[in-house]
Amino acid sequence: MLETLHQGYFVLFVILSFGLMLGSLKYKGFSLDSSAVIFVAMLLGHFGYTVPPVFQTLGLLLFIFTIGIQAGPGFFDAVLRYGKQLVAIGFVVISVAAALTFVAIHFLDVPVDMGVGLFNGALTSTPGLAAAVEATGSPITAVGYGIAYPAGVVLVILFVQFVPRWFKIDLHNEENDYLAQLHEENPELTNRVLKITNSNIHGKFIKDIDIRRITGGVISRVSHDGNVVAPSATTRLFAGDFVKVVGDAQAIARLELLLGEAVQIDLPFDGRFTVSWVLVTNKNVVSKSIRELNLTAYNATITRIRRSGIDLNPLPHSKLRFGDKLLISGSSQEIQEVMRLLGNDEKRLSETNFLPISLGVVLGILVGSISIPVGNLFNFSLGLTGGVLTTALVLSNIGRTGPILWSMSGSGNQLLRKLGLLLFMASVGTSAGSEIGQTLSENGFQLILIGAVITTLPMVAGLAIGHWVMKMNFLSLLGVITGAMTSTPGLAAIDSKTESDAPSVGYATVYPTALVLMIIFSQLLALIR
Repeated sequence: MLETLHQGYFVLFVILSFGLMLGSLKYKGFSLDSSAVIFVAMLLGHFGYTVPPVFQTLGLLLFIFTIGIQAGPGFFDAVLRYGKQLVAIGFVVISVAAALTFVAIHFLDVPVDMGVGLFNGALTSTPGLAAAVEATGSPITAVGYGIAYPAGVVLVILFVQFVPRWFKIDLHNEENDYLAQLHEENPELTNRVLKITNSNIHGKFIKDIDIRRITGGVISRVSHDGNVVAPSATTRLFAGDFVKVVGDAQAIARLELLLGEAVQIDLPFDGRFTVSWVLVTNKNVVSKSIRELNLTAYNATITRIRRSGIDLNPLPHSKLRFGDKLLISGSSQEIQEVMRLLGNDEKRLSETNFLPISLGVVLGILVGSISIPVGNLFNFSLGLTGGVLTTALVLSNIGRTGPILWSMSGSGNQLLRKLGLLLFMASVGTSAGSEIGQTLSENGFQLILIGAVITTLPMVAGLAIGHWVMKMNFLSLLGVITGAMTSTPGLAAIDSKTESDAPSVGYATVYPTALVLMIIFSQLLALIR
């Protein structure tokens, strides 16, 4: 019986059980959530219980890969769209924290392995801890993380709650400003019926007019001599025809100039035609552009793309992603053919294919093993963590390679990510627990204070840059700061103060960049000897 109690698998599940129960407890909205697992693991590790290191590596691989696969498309889109602002703030926050850690190591005699752990704990970065443990190879790093993490969580929450009051910021006004900006960047799609009055259009094929490129809108229905049809590239337009067009306000205005005046009538389809939402689940069409898809062969027209709850204009170069919903008009029979082409299988959204996961991890390990000389100073490599994360980000953005679809269902990704995180924390926590008693007894208070400084000053620096220099929306800025701090509890604290998704978008946009920067700085700090 006693031998069973010391078995690694038994200890593992005891840690997970009690850690998750502890994490579910809340006090005034605050909880440790899954991070409580590492503290239970450290407690048991202090009393001699261990979890085999193989669980640490397995958990690390699953956690990092699933983060990269989920964040890939959003990461590259955000870098291209808001790159300078968001990367700058994330870089300021993390570089200031790294500089403070460097000062603590050199002038306050904090051991390097401990300092790297404090750096990650102060910024509440578990993925950074994974990279730090790999870089230092010391359980002391996890001890430093465990010392700084609790204060880090609390200080981020207090910061986002009290800073708006100190600056006398009206968050309701900030919310309205954000919604106005969002509407400007992603104009709402609408439709209108136009009567063709432009004599230059008379008798021309739709494909010869190149309407999508010229106006940014599309024609979804054509009425000629009282017959309403779904248009194709070879549909001819004649003066006096009525057309239903779809686009944002600017596209509609351009369509009116090109085709003719707006009229107050409707163009209902007869029984032969229909408009349907079709789900993209066929891996053979993922990453193809609308032009490559060539739905004109089916006499069908894509009138809008719905992705992550946002309606997008379907342009010829728009590339399809797994899980997109397309609003398509066409004949009833041909719509069925289009559904077969695109997949339209909701069950596939909940399936998890393990081949891309295993192959992606293999590629990530190989990428992480590449060593690049940096002058005569040192050899830099992404390591296991950085290699897997970078590979997952790139593969997810590519979308598909031959028959392999680099994506995961939302539920599958969440399950594997949570499992990986729990396995990693349970194993690394028991290793750290054996060292924590002596460390705290010698200089625990000083380390907690250093960790608190490393948490607070970078947020102040990020706030100053974002608020006074970049003039960012305050809700978005607080989301960006919590993303740079990789603090989900901090995001929850500010998210409860607004009905908009401004903090969440800011957090999600900068979070992948923060992960990469944390990994890089953790490796650089570990080189200090």
